[in-house]
Amino acid sequence: MKRIFFIFLFGIFVIGALYGARHFGYLAPNITDLKKDSFVQSRANPEAATGRVERKEVRAKKYMVATANLHGSEAGQEILKKGGSALDAAIAAQLVLNVVEPQSSGIGGGAFLLHWDKADRSLKTYDGRETAPKTVSERLFLREDGSALGFGEAVRSGRSIGVPGLIKMMKLAHEVHGKLPWADLFQPAIKIARDGFPVSKRLHNLLKRKGPDFFNAAARQLFFNEDGTAIAIGDILKNPELAKSFELIALKGVNGFYEGDLASEIIKTAQDAPVVASQLSLEDLRSYEAKLREPLCGLYLKHKVCGMGAPSSGGMTVAMILGLIDPLDLGKNLSADAIHKIAEAEKLAFADRNHYMADPDFVPQPLGFLSADYLLKRRQLIQAESAIEKAEPGDVPLAEKAALGRDATVEIGGTTHISIIDAEGNAVSMTSSIEGAFGSGQMVGGFLLNNQLTDFSFKPIDKEGKPIANRVQPLKRPRSSMAPTIVFDEQGDVRIVVGSPGGSRIILFVVKALVAHLNWGLGPQEAVSLLNFGSRNGPFELEKHNQDTILKSALEALGQKVRLADMTSGAQMIVVKNQDLIGGADPRREGVVLGE
Repeated sequence: MKRIFFIFLFGIFVIGALYGARHFGYLAPNITDLKKDSFVQSRANPEAATGRVERKEVRAKKYMVATANLHGSEAGQEILKKGGSALDAAIAAQLVLNVVEPQSSGIGGGAFLLHWDKADRSLKTYDGRETAPKTVSERLFLREDGSALGFGEAVRSGRSIGVPGLIKMMKLAHEVHGKLPWADLFQPAIKIARDGFPVSKRLHNLLKRKGPDFFNAAARQLFFNEDGTAIAIGDILKNPELAKSFELIALKGVNGFYEGDLASEIIKTAQDAPVVASQLSLEDLRSYEAKLREPLCGLYLKHKVCGMGAPSSGGMTVAMILGLIDPLDLGKNLSADAIHKIAEAEKLAFADRNHYMADPDFVPQPLGFLSADYLLKRRQLIQAESAIEKAEPGDVPLAEKAALGRDATVEIGGTTHISIIDAEGNAVSMTSSIEGAFGSGQMVGGFLLNNQLTDFSFKPIDKEGKPIANRVQPLKRPRSSMAPTIVFDEQGDVRIVVGSPGGSRIILFVVKALVAHLNWGLGPQEAVSLLNFGSRNGPFELEKHNQDTILKSALEALGQKVRLADMTSGAQMIVVKNQDLIGGADPRREGVVLGE
């Protein structure tokens, strides 16, 4: 009996230890568990909440810069004051954000960018999304037995690292829209990387949450003390290695990053990553191309809403949601009835997004998502007093629905957003990312490498043997949710420049901001500060809030399965009204709006 009793106790101990390890992150969850377990799903969401700082609306006449950090906004403003363009300011701001907000974006990652040229009245969209190495197979994230790598394992492995696209994308756009010399745009970032900056509460808390074991030696040395504690709030963080990398790229252009010693160091760091080595090669870096894509535009309340097309799903999904709710009565302010209708439209749009959308160079994209007939057919599924539990993808015109498998992608997002309008009326909306918070944790040359390849479906085929649109393929770009957006009024002039970080919730955040302004008449600061909500074709996600009890009950009465969550958006929104520029920055992060 005594022996049986001790065996029983030992069993309880082992089960408890395994549960604790999984629960607190010591063991990476299997991809199947990730889809089922709500706690693990919440951990797979983007950068954690670190408090809220209320912001005031900013007004200007000449220009406006809205970025995720004061230093980034100051860099953009400095460039505009020197006569630089909106594109110049965006590049300078992005480089500074790499220094002060390393968890979110940087030259080790990628971006999507919209540029409005007022003189030519033309909108261009630039794709700087990472690509998979040319030697990978569809089984990149599968073990030999066919099981998927745990999500945490995959993030920290070399297999998660895609070919960075940010530098080539910025250079491609600069050649068309830049006014100041390329090298000049690096100077604010070089200075702050060399001289240092005070560590913010957000950066400290995210480092503390992540812990030193997530990072390689170079990153640990930069971000943590010898005892393993994160660098303290207010301490001056200097990054001389990043300053050297910036100096090299400023001098040699894209070749300073994609060729030579720095390129070799990138490859070595990726191949030395834990768990499984990367298949990145120097040829992958040299052959990478940023792409000029066609804008994707839809109509909403007589406005033209333009975003990024595939491989980002953001533009199309935002446009679909808005197209579905356009004729619906959403009232004059946020209510349970209004956000119920919005969430139902989001479920339908996400069902189509997940099934069909992927890199258009590999998977033909349907043309009928925004057709009046298709939107009408889908809209008829929205009921005012009942909820769809889980929407199925629709039969989109000219699409082969039956040929594609059921999606198995899990997204997170360490991401940032920049909105700028310059003195000449040119506008930039740019969303940039290294995927999860701090990317893969692998640092080289003072910057972190992305883990964007985990934005692919780990499984290439579904249970019925059908290929998944967003499966891994050589040189393919993983599907994104980034949704940089520019909205035009009936005269074709810029009305709104907006975007947000937040993983696949980016789409929800952008829709909320647009509805809050265009339907409910809120200014940009009120719109981005407003309670976050929505559905990604699952439960109704409602931001934790002191006054959410009544709203939650009302939504449940309509059939919604409500899940309260930290929904850490980081929207930057500029509105043009009566020749004034009015800006708002999300209080959930460190965003700042500056203008003159």
